[in-house]
Amino acid sequence: MELWPGAWTLLLLLFLLLLFLLPTLWFCSPSAKYFFKMAFYNGWILFLAVLAIPVCAVRGRNVENMKILRLMLLHIKYLYGIRVEVRGAHHFPPSQPYVVVSNHQSSLDLLGMMEVLPGRCVPIAKRELLWAGSAGLACWLAGVIFIDRKRTGDAISVMSEVAQTLLTQDVRVWVFPEGTRNHNGSMLPFKRGAFHLAVQAQVPIVPIVMSSYQDFYCKKERRFTSGRCQVRVLPPVPTEGLTPDDVPALADRVRHSMLTVFREISTDGRGGGDYLKKPEGVGEARL
Repeated sequence: MELWPGAWTLLLLLFLLLLFLLPTLWFCSPSAKYFFKMAFYNGWILFLAVLAIPVCAVRGRNVENMKILRLMLLHIKYLYGIRVEVRGAHHFPPSQPYVVVSNHQSSLDLLGMMEVLPGRCVPIAKRELLWAGSAGLACWLAGVIFIDRKRTGDAISVMSEVAQTLLTQDVRVWVFPEGTRNHNGSMLPFKRGAFHLAVQAQVPIVPIVMSSYQDFYCKKERRFTSGRCQVRVLPPVPTEGLTPDDVPALADRVRHSMLTVFREISTDGRGGGDYLKKPEGVGEARL
């Protein structure tokens, strides 16, 4: 079916209007700039995953493929003018499995994670990510561990298998114990699955704190500019000799130390949002 001449004229006018409108929105509307940046961020990751899949597929599902994903993602911070500063990387145990626990603010956590990710370390992620197109397949090939948080029994079973994998295959895992993204510039209560995992495997916990993004990113305000993020690796917390009964106190102690550092290094000067007004010790006991 051929388009009549007037239709071509209309399409040309729409194209020219789009060329004019997009730069106008970019420079005049911070909200539009926010949506453009987030759309490109997610789209670019999906595109990079497409490139990574055939390279990772040579090994099959293997934690060593995480090095490929890390290499392909490291440049994104430069595209957005985000400077990531890492301190305390010497605290990573040199030659043993361990569990990394980190605060979780947004999808931008990926930038800090890739900056400091140790060797043979893979995240534990929600199962929904497995179906996120090319990104899900790339993560699966890189050995990312998926759990169904809605089915506690399955999650516990997966954690038990992970404990064995830590010891038999010299793997480290990265867990976000808050369980969900927290956009309020604070730190939510910790779920205890990561701490049960570390105690079951009798391996250290390595806390990692990423400073607040409030000075350059805010989902509520639709604001996304350039800025600085500090990633602080804290000394490992041993779990030898601890039992499941010790997990609640262990989780509270680690969270308190992370929250203290979060307030110290956050660049917005406020140390978080309204949640920090809640009493310490308010937490969740779910996996």
